[in-house]
Amino acid sequence: MIRIVLAEDMHMVRGALIALLTLEGDIHVVADVDRGEDIIPAVAEHRPDVAVIDIDMPGIDGLTAAAGIHEQFPSCGTLIVTTFGQPGNLRRALESRVSGFLMKHSPPSELADAIRAVARGEVVIDPQLAMDAWSARTNPLTPREVEVLRLAAQGADSREIAPKLYLSVGTVRNYLTAIVSKLGARNRVDAIRLAQEQGWL
Repeated sequence: MIRIVLAEDMHMVRGALIALLTLEGDIHVVADVDRGEDIIPAVAEHRPDVAVIDIDMPGIDGLTAAAGIHEQFPSCGTLIVTTFGQPGNLRRALESRVSGFLMKHSPPSELADAIRAVARGEVVIDPQLAMDAWSARTNPLTPREVEVLRLAAQGADSREIAPKLYLSVGTVRNYLTAIVSKLGARNRVDAIRLAQEQGWL
């Protein structure tokens, strides 16, 4: 029996996935969570074979949680299941050492097969997305610039970002200016749009 922890913040989607996976005789959902910060504690408590994780979770995002699982519980495979198929997300996922990356529009049978493959220690990646990622533009932003832009994308201004990252307001403004320049964007809003389209946030 393959034991899985399921992390999905949309209640209806999570319920549907649990119902679908329950139909598989060799897969058992031992826990399900709807917040990113609950993923690693659930893995610690239930010690599943595979954690099935959405990227866009409240609190800690799914890729950060996947990286934590890899560090703390290397025997647990991680399968990202997402609607966000940008090549940048796949690159971030591979950097987080995930075991698989699957789009939510895939047939249910593909999800079950991907879980089985990850449980066997295999790597599963949507082939079209892998080709797109191979030819995609590399993220020109530094990790700190990504942090700044991610907070800006959440609606924070320079004065709100500064204390969160232990920076001065002037330094945050300098980061935002550099980000706009690096991305060839017209302004901060355009930079956020470009970075989101590439999956860098």
